[in-house]
Amino acid sequence: MSNTKSNPPAAEREAQDERETENARELGAAGSRLSTAPSEESSAGLPAMGVIGWARWFWRQLTSMRVALILLFLLSLGAIPGSLIPQNSVDEMKVETFKKAHTTVSPIYEKLQFFDVYSSVWFSAIYILLFVSLIGCIVPRTGQFVGQLRSRPPGAPKRLTRLPAYTTWRTGAEPEQVREAALAMMRKRRYRAHTAGDAVAAEKGYLREAGNLVFHVALIVMLVAFAFGQLFKSEGGKLVVEGDGFSNTITQYDNFKSGSLFDADSLAPFSFKLDKFTGTYERSGPQRGTPRTYEAHVTYEKGAYGKPQKSVIRVNEPLVVDSTKVYLNAHGYAPIVSVKDGKGKEVYRSAVPLLPIDNNVTSTGAIKVFDGYRDKNGKKTQLGFQAFFVPTFAGNGKGTMFSQFPAPDMPVLALNGYQGYLGPDSGLAQNVYQLDKSKMTEFKDAEGKQLKQRLLVGETMKLPDGAGSITFEGIQEWASFQITEQPATGWALTGAVAAIAGLAGSLFIQRRRVWVRAVRGADGVTVVEMAGLGRSESAKLPEELAGLAVALIASAPPVPDAAPGAEPGSSPEPDSDSVEESSEEPAEGAEK
Repeated sequence: MSNTKSNPPAAEREAQDERETENARELGAAGSRLSTAPSEESSAGLPAMGVIGWARWFWRQLTSMRVALILLFLLSLGAIPGSLIPQNSVDEMKVETFKKAHTTVSPIYEKLQFFDVYSSVWFSAIYILLFVSLIGCIVPRTGQFVGQLRSRPPGAPKRLTRLPAYTTWRTGAEPEQVREAALAMMRKRRYRAHTAGDAVAAEKGYLREAGNLVFHVALIVMLVAFAFGQLFKSEGGKLVVEGDGFSNTITQYDNFKSGSLFDADSLAPFSFKLDKFTGTYERSGPQRGTPRTYEAHVTYEKGAYGKPQKSVIRVNEPLVVDSTKVYLNAHGYAPIVSVKDGKGKEVYRSAVPLLPIDNNVTSTGAIKVFDGYRDKNGKKTQLGFQAFFVPTFAGNGKGTMFSQFPAPDMPVLALNGYQGYLGPDSGLAQNVYQLDKSKMTEFKDAEGKQLKQRLLVGETMKLPDGAGSITFEGIQEWASFQITEQPATGWALTGAVAAIAGLAGSLFIQRRRVWVRAVRGADGVTVVEMAGLGRSESAKLPEELAGLAVALIASAPPVPDAAPGAEPGSSPEPDSDSVEESSEEPAEGAEK
């Protein structure tokens, strides 16, 4: 197949270059670029670049829109591992679990910093380069745009027929009257217009470039807000049983993480108490068990001596105290149990939170008695119970211990007990929901089997050999809260809204220039020419020019054409069909 279309002969290319050069020379300032984007310069024919030349070349490449888009794409790609792979900044235990389960790829991920994506060297490099690229794009373009706003639209080129949209007619009005009418019409339609020689020059659509700049500035605002929020943020979780409270200090959190520049003294001073948790669920149909109401009724106080205030925290409706938000995360049950020693003395009584393992709030956990208990010989020891709780029991003989419904319709607590050493002072961190049985002895029943029993509310499990008892006294509910302080979220939201608005403006607003020339022809009749030039080819430009021409005809009505064969009284009124691609020669009498 021939390559003549993709690679034209040298003579044809030279002729095309000559035509483009001639067009640019004839249009002059009128054909100047309607965008503030930096132009691409060809390196052909340039002398060899030294260190300074290469530095300038690198800077121009870095601050080009193409590189900015590439960096933005790389940033989005870099965030993928942070979403799919557990992060140390979010949950270190999940990272350790992942490493144990994936021993082959974990060392590779470790070297690539995939467990710390957002603080890694490569992610930070992309982030900083994107930041510099955007600033390098914005600063010169802003200066150029301000200069364009302060300047007037350029005068009309010599040949308006070379412009994409063009129309002409003859009128009996004086050229000065036509230009005055055109100037008034353009200004009425919010064009920036002035008279330049024998023509009126007008321009419109500056908001396109303004939207482009707003979009880039908004991206910088979002990047700064994101970085500031990551450096100064704080986030933690707290499980609170009904009747208990929380004070916003680091020691009160169950888990806590913060940015590298976070200061503990900056925590907002407040506290709250969980008065009651209310949860209702769908009772029938395909959505049976789906939560309908999830409400945490709290009493909170601002500062050390603040006035108590009531509030209700719902899902996606947090409690906001100063710049801190308290979100409702999860819900569960805390069975109330009491433990007595062999002498009948109560040594432990508490509501023990258990963690749900399914949607019907089947829960599991551990009950630990550290102090106060003595065995039948009077020796101090410790007790531990593995607990399994269902809010709605299926019933004996139903073959399952899992809950049938999330509401506490028939609560049952299953226990099996141990005695020995729980290891609270071993120096190792313990999970309060798990029982370390390495130094514990399991209780046995009369048949030598594992001692275990299902308890309804009010029932008691007797421990063997006079070791005491444990009683299921009742249940309370608990709620888990996420306490978050994320600075600069307002700036990030403002930047996102501004970016969308700026992008919409840069996409849907067209910057264009219009010229109206009125000169006296060789026969003494005024010849009116109108032409338009847009930043890019657009079907709306000829339509807009036709509308302007029709509006101007009211002040400069056409006269019959003197051409041979023209019917008396005929007039070439311009409309959308007469505004078309320009011809090579101007209308008769249009040239000075």
